[in-house]
Amino acid sequence: MMTAAQMRAARAMLGIDQRQLAEMAGVSVPTIQRMERSDGTVRGMIESLTRVVEALDRAGIVLIGENAASSGGGRGVRLKGPP
Repeated sequence: MMTAAQMRAARAMLGIDQRQLAEMAGVSVPTIQRMERSDGTVRGMIESLTRVVEALDRAGIVLIGENAASSGGGRGVRLKGPP
C-alpha cells in the first residue's frame, strides 16, 4: 500500500507536478489530487492506484512499506518512527 505522503514525496524526488504524474500514469489530475488528499493509505480505484504505482516504478521510485527492509542501492529518504 502507498500512503499519500509517499506519493507526494515520490513526486518531489522526481521533480514533477500532479499534472505530470497524471500523464505518466494515464489518470486524471483530479484523481491524483484525491489520492494525495487521502488520510494515510491512498484510496481510490484499484486500476488507478496500480497505474500510479507502475508509473512511479518506471520512473525509478521504490516504495518502501512500513518496517520493510530497504536493500536497494539507490539514494532515498525514509521517515523514522515516532520518537
